[in-house]
Amino acid sequence: MTEALTDPTQATRGPGFLDRLAARALKVRRLMRTPIPLYRAGLGWMLGPRLVMIEHFGRVSHERRFVVVEVVERERNVVRVASGFGEKAQWYRNLRANGVAYLSTGGARRVRAAVRLLGREESAAVLRRYAVAHPEAWHHLSSAMEIAADGDAHIPVVEFTPPKD
Repeated sequence: MTEALTDPTQATRGPGFLDRLAARALKVRRLMRTPIPLYRAGLGWMLGPRLVMIEHFGRVSHERRFVVVEVVERERNVVRVASGFGEKAQWYRNLRANGVAYLSTGGARRVRAAVRLLGREESAAVLRRYAVAHPEAWHHLSSAMEIAADGDAHIPVVEFTPPKD
């Protein structure tokens, strides 16, 4: 298991059939994009509070892009998400390049957010808290992310807060 995903709170069993299936599904772009039309139509609430749609802009094209990801931690005016494909995920690279994001959740649509890419230690701390709060989900999520990320040892976390305008 990779360094960022290894944690004493995690079960010791390896990835099972469903974990491998989820990892394959994560790589099917068309399947992963199915929630986007729901969010764009204002129906994101149907998917519950654990998902968020991030609108970001291409680092070269500057075109609007969308991704729906799981919220790993939420506080008042703070949403944190993990990049399951590591730093090579296109949405993560776009946020790193331009830092512009709008979030749509179940109750809010296209809210401007400040972007902060957490460092390795901060990201690991957030993921440890997630593992404690959701042990079964963490087991499956971490197994699927490890497989999907092709062994990328770092799962970065992105923090969204209200802009400081």
